[in-house]
Amino acid sequence: MSDIVETVTHESLASIQAAIADLRTAMRTGFDEIRAQNPRERRDPAGTLVMMPATAGDFDLRVRSLQERIAALDLRS
Repeated sequence: MSDIVETVTHESLASIQAAIADLRTAMRTGFDEIRAQNPRERRDPAGTLVMMPATAGDFDLRVRSLQERIAALDLRS
């Protein structure tokens, strides 16, 4: 049984590693394309790259706040 778990774990980790490598390649390609553009054309994609983490962070804070509210309502019940 542990051999199966070890095999599945190894396959999962290999899959995650491959996905991360693909993401890095895609990001590198995207940055190269941005660098190749006219400076005025770079602003929009560069701004998007800057705003994405901020937007994700804001979304995470809102979800966390909602989870806290739900937990508080569950405690009242």
